[in-house]
Amino acid sequence: MALILHSTNNNKNASKALIAAEYTGVKVDLAKDFQMGVSNKTPEFLEMNPIGKVPVLQTPDGPVFESNAIARYVTKTKPDNPLFGSSLIEYAQIEQWNDFSATEVDANIARWLYPRLGYGVYIPQAEEGAVAALKRALGALSTHLASNTYLVGHCITLADIIMVCNLSIGFRMIMTKSFTKEFPHVERYFWTVVNQPNFCKILGEVKQAESIPAVQSKPALPEKPKAKEEPKKEVKKEEPSPVEEEAAPKPKAKNPLDLLPPSKMILDDWKRLYSNTKTNFREVAVKGFWDMYDPEGYSLWFCDYKYNDENTVSFVTLNKVGGFLQRMDLVRKYAFGKMLIVGSEAPFKVQGLWLFRGKEIPKFVMDEVYDMELYEWKEVDINDEAQKERVSQMIEDHEPFEGQALLDAKCFK
Repeated sequence: MALILHSTNNNKNASKALIAAEYTGVKVDLAKDFQMGVSNKTPEFLEMNPIGKVPVLQTPDGPVFESNAIARYVTKTKPDNPLFGSSLIEYAQIEQWNDFSATEVDANIARWLYPRLGYGVYIPQAEEGAVAALKRALGALSTHLASNTYLVGHCITLADIIMVCNLSIGFRMIMTKSFTKEFPHVERYFWTVVNQPNFCKILGEVKQAESIPAVQSKPALPEKPKAKEEPKKEVKKEEPSPVEEEAAPKPKAKNPLDLLPPSKMILDDWKRLYSNTKTNFREVAVKGFWDMYDPEGYSLWFCDYKYNDENTVSFVTLNKVGGFLQRMDLVRKYAFGKMLIVGSEAPFKVQGLWLFRGKEIPKFVMDEVYDMELYEWKEVDINDEAQKERVSQMIEDHEPFEGQALLDAKCFK
């Protein structure tokens, strides 16, 4: 008998087991034609879970309910599964974060979100308490992630699967950018993990909430004594005008960079030259860049990471830079960037060079990519030969920059 998960395919609690199954290599099938509110009220379902909660995993040895227990069961189907860590202490730490995720993160997101959606009485004071408790939890989580790519060890474990699934409903539904920007390491962690292939396969594309949901339930207030009702006056309803039509959808606003005067520099031509040049890089690609560069239509910027003292572990530094480049994908059409990690030993220095359309860094990038604040940005003065040579060296990543050994390079094209 195969493992059958009784749930809809968009339930974040069911996603824990499905993602664990992807990493473990075990097949878990979703129950066919499952309908929330219908299928979980049948006698067959209630026999597996008497209180009718979803999800439930049907196994050859009997049913398992509660999402974390289901995820553990799926993970345990593979002996010595790395999702449970490589030692007893790592196993304990994974379970520690699973409990933290359930009691401090998931519970407080639910206390904030569900009353607003109408699944409970909305009490402003209770919401304030839930938000304060959630901020406290995310603050603790952000402190831990300041020096760790993942929750436990150097790779994804069950702790990350459960934590990110619990965070996902918050990011999708109520935790707007203005809320999460207080916790930059949580943001970096969430977007890094949620975009891993096994997560994407189950969760799909995750987009952050743009606003907090309006309250759907009435606040719980003491009832006032009813006033004596007066006879209602009949109000004649106005007939809708026959010529009144539904307003046409507003056209999508253009990016301000699309409204700039045309530039002689064609960004795609430069990107092709950069990608296709395999030899004589300085003579072909670097020279070609300066021939193409249009200081009236584009601007060049150096960026230097503000907290290089934190870059003590090479793979953590690489993940940090990789996550930044991933989030910068939104400006792909208008920019070219090069990020370098330099140094023969820790702490490693993170530096970058960016070419942006326009005379300044685009505002939408500053607003939407939180990592921008972690760097010092300085516009390149192309009349300064030293700065111009620094640009040339950073484009040409074949040689160490400023005499230091090049640990790794990431290129955004």
